[in-house]
Amino acid sequence: MSARASRAPARRVLVVENDPESRRIVTKVLALEGYETLEAPDGRSAIALARQAHPDLIIMDLAMPELDGWEASRRLKADPKSADIPIIALTAFAMREDEERARKAGCDGYLSKPCRPQTIRATVRNFLAPR
Repeated sequence: MSARASRAPARRVLVVENDPESRRIVTKVLALEGYETLEAPDGRSAIALARQAHPDLIIMDLAMPELDGWEASRRLKADPKSADIPIIALTAFAMREDEERARKAGCDGYLSKPCRPQTIRATVRNFLAPR
């Protein structure tokens, strides 16, 4: 059996970020680790894509125009089709009460910007590790 045939399918991570450069950086870090990445520029697109593709994990920017990450996270967690998908908040809000607010919105993890590639990798690995 070849190494390629024995590999498990790539885990899918949906990166939701309205800033194209930030989104590109996060997706590149994840792609280099072998993750399949999906991208959404806003909360509405994120909800639609999560329901359609059911990723293994979502990295959600919280401060986005129109439908922000707080509300998108609440809606995803309220929907039985997407409630089981872990959501990691990615935000420039770095106060303790912001992390608590993100968790109340349904986020399972929290990364504050700017964050180092090693931190992104370690956090994603922790959420996607076999249990």
